[in-house]
Amino acid sequence: MLIEVGILQYAYDRIGIKRRHMFALLILSLLGSYVNIPVAELPAEYVHSGREITFFGMRYVVPFVTEWTRTVIAVNVGGALVPAILSIYLLVKNRLYFRGLFAVAVVTAAVHHMAYPVNGNGIAVPIFVPPLITTAVALLLSREYAAPLAYIAGSLGTLIGGDLLNLDKIQGLGAPVASIGGAGTFDGIFFTGILAVLLASLMTGKRRSA
Repeated sequence: MLIEVGILQYAYDRIGIKRRHMFALLILSLLGSYVNIPVAELPAEYVHSGREITFFGMRYVVPFVTEWTRTVIAVNVGGALVPAILSIYLLVKNRLYFRGLFAVAVVTAAVHHMAYPVNGNGIAVPIFVPPLITTAVALLLSREYAAPLAYIAGSLGTLIGGDLLNLDKIQGLGAPVASIGGAGTFDGIFFTGILAVLLASLMTGKRRSA
């Protein structure tokens, strides 16, 4: 439905991504959200299993695991790798080095403050507050490049502040898999980037795709 009404196409167009590339990125993000690449393991802990967890209005199902097991640290393709690579591309393409890094730092601090560990699930972040903060920061730093700046800060800020800076809290959560960019933070990363672009675009002039 979002594709039919042109919302996602408009959002990607605002950051300089053409239609043919937009569909590829969207497919990679959605399908990649089911792919986790293991990178490390934590010592065995008792795992909360076989139950649903509701947090920030989203419902997550904890995989069924019995007794004690190790927590696997993994990187989610759709929620971490794709937005990170796209953000770096936009950062270099638009030469937003200083402003981009500053915006990412501000959003990272805000998301880290709001992120909350959930037993049996991992780290979760709210969906609607980060886009508002990201939009405000992007507009203050550059109205001309507000859209790409919003995506960069929203995606990387949520990824770093929500997941990477909370890795030290994973050990005691009893989650069988702690996915960087997955579970509760995938919603935060994907929607923060898209919503921030849309909000920033409402206040700036249209930019052409590169």
